[in-house]
Amino acid sequence: MKLEEVIYHDYNLVPVISRFGILLGFGDISIENICKERNINLDFFLTILNSFHDSQYSNNKYLKSFSASVLTNYLSKTHDYYLNNKIPDIEHLIKMMTECNEINNESYHLLDKFFKEYKTELVKHIEREENDVYPYVIDLEDAITNKVVSQKLISKIEDSPVSTYLEDHDNVEEKLTDLKNILIKYLPASTTAKPVQQNRYKLIKELFVLEKDLNDHAKIEDQILVPNVELMEQQVKQIAADNE
Repeated sequence: MKLEEVIYHDYNLVPVISRFGILLGFGDISIENICKERNINLDFFLTILNSFHDSQYSNNKYLKSFSASVLTNYLSKTHDYYLNNKIPDIEHLIKMMTECNEINNESYHLLDKFFKEYKTELVKHIEREENDVYPYVIDLEDAITNKVVSQKLISKIEDSPVSTYLEDHDNVEEKLTDLKNILIKYLPASTTAKPVQQNRYKLIKELFVLEKDLNDHAKIEDQILVPNVELMEQQVKQIAADNE
């Protein structure tokens, strides 16, 4: 199958494809060939596309077969997409609504303030994963590959196992739900500024798209990465015990 056929079938996959370093203008090429050219794991690429295209698609067992480094690299690229694409797009829409609105200006500034608080929470969550979780996962993978375990890594397993990071997702998701509720139910309508309403509809759509993406992202972390890492933690402890 050619890659363009995937996009014609579901254009929402464009940003997902870009996370693998494949940008529009890739030419007339098959999925297999472009993955070969760019050293992308074909099976992982197809599994991710299927997961995002079909919410009922479930291949957790297969996803668990991929290395932790492959998973964390993809998840890190997803973080980059949120911070450098999706969040700025939403901020721009809120800014336009705030500047164009002729009534209830205070309410729109409150919306801007609420989103900034949400962004702060999301950035904090992403930084924790990028600076703590993902490097920890790679350290575990290296220890298993090389059969060498440091005391520092053992202490990390005992004090901050990967299971302690799961609760963060719930907090981020709740704040996004609150933001959608403000737009849908509580933010007063503007009867004199038509562009505000149009931007409001666009903003709601963008928030729902972001929510779905975040949910898919969290699913990969919670149902695939975390169980894998928990097994790796046990393996590393066993290697350390065998080396004593």
